[in-house]
Amino acid sequence: MIKELSIVVRPFESIDLGILKEIVSQETGQDINDISHIETIKKSIDARGGKVRVNLKLKVFVNEQPETKLIWQLDPIKHNNVNTAKEIYIIGAGPAGLFAALQAIENGVKPIIIERGKTVRDRRRDLALINKEQTVNPNSNYCFGEGGAGTYSDGKLYTRSGKRGSIEKVLHTFVNYGADIQILIDAHPHIGTNKLPKIIENIRAAIIDAGGEFYFNHQLVDIQIESNNLSGFTIQQVENKSLISFKTNQLILATGHSARDIYQLLVEKDIETEVKPFALGVRVEHPQDLIDSIQYHCKVDEVPEARKYLPASSYSLVEQIKDRGVYSFCMCPGGIIAPCATAPGEVVTNGWSPSKRNNPYANSGIVVAVGEQDFIPYKKFKTLAGMRYQSAVEQNAWLHGGQSQVAPAQRLNDFIHKKVSTNLPSCSYHPGIKSADLNEVLPQEVALRLRLAFENFGKKMKGYTSNDAIVVGVESRTSTPVRIPRNNDDLNHIRIKGLYPCGEGAGYAGGIVSAAMDGIKCANALRND
Repeated sequence: MIKELSIVVRPFESIDLGILKEIVSQETGQDINDISHIETIKKSIDARGGKVRVNLKLKVFVNEQPETKLIWQLDPIKHNNVNTAKEIYIIGAGPAGLFAALQAIENGVKPIIIERGKTVRDRRRDLALINKEQTVNPNSNYCFGEGGAGTYSDGKLYTRSGKRGSIEKVLHTFVNYGADIQILIDAHPHIGTNKLPKIIENIRAAIIDAGGEFYFNHQLVDIQIESNNLSGFTIQQVENKSLISFKTNQLILATGHSARDIYQLLVEKDIETEVKPFALGVRVEHPQDLIDSIQYHCKVDEVPEARKYLPASSYSLVEQIKDRGVYSFCMCPGGIIAPCATAPGEVVTNGWSPSKRNNPYANSGIVVAVGEQDFIPYKKFKTLAGMRYQSAVEQNAWLHGGQSQVAPAQRLNDFIHKKVSTNLPSCSYHPGIKSADLNEVLPQEVALRLRLAFENFGKKMKGYTSNDAIVVGVESRTSTPVRIPRNNDDLNHIRIKGLYPCGEGAGYAGGIVSAAMDGIKCANALRND
């Protein structure tokens, strides 16, 4: 007999099978000796109300053993051989593009994926150059390359976009290609930047084994249109500039939120785009022990004991300040602040965590919603006004950092009081930091709301505004500043039949899982077209 049960336990009880059996016995009335196995299928932590509790959803096996494989795990994915099948073309090898390719194979279609950047392994050299020599390769960096921006920025798999597709299918796919089964259990699943590259390599291998093809180091440079129908496209080899043209009437455009040249190309080709609001702010970094002590309601010197049973803690904060949302974004417990510029002459930050989340710092984006009212000085750029606004802030950060990948930074309390820090605490941002007034780096409408929000956050989380905390600028790539509009029914561009805007870069996703789901949707739309 199998019973499903939801219980709330103390942290140490959640990892002790003996204690769990006693609790389950009391809850179900079953003799403890009859409980042969307990399987956790969902787990979340609730630290509200001054006490930390763990919510568990269990499957309890009474007088029987579970199957060899976990009961929720899918059978291994079996791919069609599509080597000689109809071809579809996908621009971008991020989660949207890769999952579109996997779905195409499932549909019996051969995917051909074009990626301007390098493979995950080759990308590492360029990331090292950013960190060590402050040299930005505009085609291979934290945003561009196999796996997209998410590959080297944490691997968070939490999304509220359940109506857009099957979250479970995406998570199961990651598990089948090497992710820990724990991502099917945790309420906020996370792979870790150290593990995600291998999973991406496994996905690529599966696509190639099934007959799919990849063109790395090739950039989309032209789209051909005849009578509002896609007729082909041209790519350019990044190094030798050689051109390859393809004739096709179907193309998935999944280039990610930072491919500014693609937005410019669309405008030049008179393909409709739209201004899209996004969010802009800073990265704030605290000692992880401080965040743990706040979230787990203990003293800092008691954190090691709490961490025997609990993971590095995270937080989620939001305020409405002067009619705009100010909120935490991509919070990285035990993480590192990363340099995510995609071109020389700009400074951009993001965050990531390894799978164990065991670095000594916690960082999070704290960002302010910005929109068309902020983009007015750039209105001559029309639908690219938000992109120009975003770029101008990044260039200003570059100037205040000393015209390198060194980032402008300030102690948190000093930022709130508009005071330049005389010295700075240690920071995980590898290229280095330089003391500067971020109130001068950021647009005033953003800086003002950040100052007020930080004061309120300090009231919600006692100790949050400690001067051991540091703010680093700028967090600007929260989402695309340009939307590529498409029809709701067939997912074609609103005018160009056969062009399928997809994922974060088109404005239809906001993370790995939602982008993957959108890729699946677009591949299915091509099949039905």
